[in-house]
Amino acid sequence: MRSIWNGAISFGLVSIPIKVVNATESHSISFRQVHLDDGGRIRYRKFCELEDREVTTGEIGKAYEDADGTLIPVTDEELAALPIPTARTIEIVAFVPAERIDPLQMDTAYYLAANGVPATKPYVLLREALKRSQKVAVAKFALRGRERLGMLRVVDDVIAMHGLLWPDEIRSTEEVAPDASVTVRDKELDLADALMDTLGEVELTELHDDYREAVEELIAAKASGELPAAPPAGERAGGKVLDLMAALEKSVRAAKVSRGEETGEETGEEAGARTGESAEVTPLPSRRSARTAPKEVGGKKSTSTARKTPPKKAVAKSTAKSTGQAAGKAAATKSTAKKTAAKKTTAKKATGKKTAAKKATPRGRASA
Repeated sequence: MRSIWNGAISFGLVSIPIKVVNATESHSISFRQVHLDDGGRIRYRKFCELEDREVTTGEIGKAYEDADGTLIPVTDEELAALPIPTARTIEIVAFVPAERIDPLQMDTAYYLAANGVPATKPYVLLREALKRSQKVAVAKFALRGRERLGMLRVVDDVIAMHGLLWPDEIRSTEEVAPDASVTVRDKELDLADALMDTLGEVELTELHDDYREAVEELIAAKASGELPAAPPAGERAGGKVLDLMAALEKSVRAAKVSRGEETGEETGEEAGARTGESAEVTPLPSRRSARTAPKEVGGKKSTSTARKTPPKKAVAKSTAKSTGQAAGKAAATKSTAKKTAAKKTTAKKATGKKTAAKKATPRGRASA
């Protein structure tokens, strides 16, 4: 990698010669400006407004414009001669915990490489000291015509430097914070936490620039004379959220589906019941089985499936009715058998009485 700055790291009385290279690169697709009528390139030419002619790069210098419009020329030699100790030195001024650095201050990132064999030992010394202390170094350095603030930290086995904005370059948040007073309920925070847990973590190396890929496909299609593919139809983002709880619940389920997890039918009310609270949400339609869900035919609900498969209560009622009828028949049969046995007993007793009467009659009377 080509170095953009050569100098040294000042670490107390230790000086470490280093080379600065860019740690990042842009993969954005750049476009040229063209004339719409004929496709000709639009180019910028540098003209002197006093002589009304184009000038070369060698004829162009720097000047500061005063409040009244007066231009004050400043040469590169004058800037280089300024008594700035950081002109060619990255001067470490403090070591602080990484949490002390506000991410808003972070700017361009650079890699610092040891410049030559003699620089290797002090370079490794500073690197290992940063690792063991678990701190970052705050430094000052001059680059591209101005003094800047920087943060040195270890990335793998390399010392990296992040350019930092000066504290007075960070704008206040007073005009950005919401004006309206809003109360967030605990159950809404619970669903937000559930969504965060479901989304989980991600490997940043797996993320890619979808827009850049789409632009590359568009350019390739037009270069080969093909018509660009029509964008897929989908829901428009950025709509008004009418029910925050329902939107959170839907987001949790969608996140689980995308991760291949099974989703339940627990709504905000059920989640609130678990935590002792009732959630005021718009109920979402439950996903019933196709075998039991009524189908709509001609605008009316069909109940043919329900007729074919009677409910469990109806089956139980029918069974009880059949059992009762069988018990009634058995009772009637038993009663008839008792009546028949009683008639036989009565007839037997009557026959016995007649026989006894005949035996008691005198013989003489019988012969007369």
